[in-house]
Amino acid sequence: MSISALLTEVTEGWVADREGDVVWAGDHEGRRGVRMKQTVRDFTTVWFGVGERTLSVEAGVLPQPRTGHEEVFRQCLLRNGKTRRIHFALDPDGEVVLLGRVPLEEVTAVELELLLGEVWELVEVSFPPLVHAAFGREKET
Repeated sequence: MSISALLTEVTEGWVADREGDVVWAGDHEGRRGVRMKQTVRDFTTVWFGVGERTLSVEAGVLPQPRTGHEEVFRQCLLRNGKTRRIHFALDPDGEVVLLGRVPLEEVTAVELELLLGEVWELVEVSFPPLVHAAFGREKET
């Protein structure tokens, strides 16, 4: 089975699971997206893209911080040291995102579940303190 077919099968399975918290986000610019419910925010959209050698994973976490850049970046870098598949990065617009790349030969249904789970966990743990560092001080002034 091709990686694209596996990705389609797995993501459709997540969406079809009535007890799951994953809904369809669609296909866009060659990527397949799902949205998963979170407890710290409404949802996180996760995009999967099949390349020539790797499967890429991307999820938005936070808009470009208005204040507290150093603290936001410090928190992200500290968390990067504890992750395996997914890491914090900045996109070209300065937004905080989660990125991952997995060699195609390592992509399995289990690996896709682990990728989604790691995104979910990183958002759950990091989102509240990142929001506070990036935007909390504005409310205090």
